[in-house]
Amino acid sequence: MTDATVKIDTAPPENLHANMIKLTMGLGGVVFLLMMIFGLVMRTAQGGIIDLDPAIFYQLLTAHGAGMVGSAALSGAAILWYFVARYVDLNPKVYLIFLGLFLAGVVCILGSIFFGQYGGAWTFLFPLPAISGGAWEAGAAVVFCVGYLLIGVGFLIYYLEMGYKVSKSFKGLFGGLGWKFIINGDTAAAPPPTIIAASSVMVFNSIGIVFGAIVLVANIVNLLIPSFAVDALLAKNATYFFGHVFINATIYMAVTAVYEIIPEYTGKPWKSTRLFAIAWAAVVVFVQAVYFHHLLQDVNMPAWAMATGQVVSYASGVPLIAVTLFSTALYIKGSGMKWDLATKLLVLGVGGWGVGAIPAMIDGMVSVNKLMHNTQWVPGHFHTYLLLGEAAMAFGFAAWLVKDTSRVTQSGLDRFAFLAYVAGGAGFVLMFLWSGASSIPRRWAVHYEAWQLQSQVATVFAAVVILVTTLFIVGYVKGLMRRGAKT
Repeated sequence: MTDATVKIDTAPPENLHANMIKLTMGLGGVVFLLMMIFGLVMRTAQGGIIDLDPAIFYQLLTAHGAGMVGSAALSGAAILWYFVARYVDLNPKVYLIFLGLFLAGVVCILGSIFFGQYGGAWTFLFPLPAISGGAWEAGAAVVFCVGYLLIGVGFLIYYLEMGYKVSKSFKGLFGGLGWKFIINGDTAAAPPPTIIAASSVMVFNSIGIVFGAIVLVANIVNLLIPSFAVDALLAKNATYFFGHVFINATIYMAVTAVYEIIPEYTGKPWKSTRLFAIAWAAVVVFVQAVYFHHLLQDVNMPAWAMATGQVVSYASGVPLIAVTLFSTALYIKGSGMKWDLATKLLVLGVGGWGVGAIPAMIDGMVSVNKLMHNTQWVPGHFHTYLLLGEAAMAFGFAAWLVKDTSRVTQSGLDRFAFLAYVAGGAGFVLMFLWSGASSIPRRWAVHYEAWQLQSQVATVFAAVVILVTTLFIVGYVKGLMRRGAKT
């Protein structure tokens, strides 16, 4: 990997779409940073470095989970919208409605947590919102669920606009998915990789959001009318189906930045092949089916569900590792591509995503899951593919949005920031995995002294990541100001 950048003549289009996306990425970056600080506070408390009231810990845990998932979803949606708009005529007013509903949902969620003391975790798992032991009132839980509903409605409107325009331009949704291309093999009619990815995400995430909305409404009715009966196991299954699909969708949306930006540096397009389209067709199925590994702790689930969870957990890694990760490596090899902060972060995102899938596949084994699912192993795997995966892609996209095309050498600060982000992020997630392998439980506000070493080391790595993220955000704002001064 060389350290020199190359001057790219193709600059991001300065239009309404670009301006909305720039605003969104700025908001997403600030939320990322704030949630990282919450995470640092929690790890510091678990390490015994500070004393933190457990009630506040669980409020921070709820905000951290909802905020990290939300900021990942917001940045992923911004990236997807930006690049899909290159191929179809998306209505910017729809994006503004989506953004408005999203921000309204965020206000409700934060209000329920920091004014209503809601601390039931981001998964709103029934019946926990209604059984707080006096920690919060039912009204706070209702506001939290309403906030999620607003965000879900915003995403459904977003996908409806995108799905309609893609279907109109690519001869139906099957055309946009690339399924017609798989059948007829007509490369001239093959949709671009970004359109295949967008169409796939639209399908599986819309289904997941509908399931989540149904459970949220059931929760709200139960909170307002306690006599309203809800099947707890059914609610749990639907909740985790929604949660698993939604968090995975954030990464699948963000990866379109790799498909669109890297070719600008290599000078060769990222082509849609039959294998590529088949892999994304498999993703549509696997992202939904793999949620069965969340059922391995439920002894009253049928055996076929357990078996499906283990098999699909392994199979789901094939389209990711074999197509996205491996094809990215082959695509870059021999391209002579020069590297800058944006491309380094984008490629790191693909690698971090792939690496993060490995501990997830291990946890998908029934024998392992019985021992480790409720340990910090699981936060280890999803922090890997979010911190070193989706977040890295989002920061890479943001760096590309405001890059200085007149600069032909990479600054020492950029080189330092990238290396520090990799070191800090890798060290932070390894502490989670080490803790999980040591059977340290997840979600505990207070740790025994024998468990505190990993948390103490993790705080150092977390501080490094927060420092670098601050540098990314400051650099992004300076880039916006620099580009604004030129227009």
